[in-house]
Amino acid sequence: MKKIRIQFLLFVYDKTQKLYRKYFKKKKRQWQFNEKQLLEFQEDSLGRKLGEFYKKHGFTMIPKMENHDVHHLITGCGTNFEDEIAMQFLLLGNGKLNAHLLAAVVLGSIILPEYYRMYIKAYKKGQNMRPFYHWDFEALLWQNFEHLKDFIQQKNTVVIH
Repeated sequence: MKKIRIQFLLFVYDKTQKLYRKYFKKKKRQWQFNEKQLLEFQEDSLGRKLGEFYKKHGFTMIPKMENHDVHHLITGCGTNFEDEIAMQFLLLGNGKLNAHLLAAVVLGSIILPEYYRMYIKAYKKGQNMRPFYHWDFEALLWQNFEHLKDFIQQKNTVVIH
């Protein structure tokens, strides 16, 4: 039964993601790097980690959706369907809000309710992170991945005077 529910969600995603890119990402341009070029970045950089992510999972970059894949790296959310929905909850908690995200959250909650605890945990995690959903990660590909991840995951930095 779960397999059928996931197939339905995949069908909906497939039909809506092109519309999402067309209408919600029309001002964005696709990145100037491909998967192979990302693997040429310095070993500890965000660019290199993203290239390794694509290679490990056998993924290719989807134009105008590259930041989504960085979100997987930054948040530690997996790539199976319930993890994808959890990441949308995390982004909602982080402050992102649009029709596509809300549809994913609502449909995911209705069709895969057995993961609701995981979704709530992800939402709270997003609330406790610095807002990053709107960042242009292409400009940060050269940055040290661990430092960037640590910075985002520390909402309130302690400042000693």
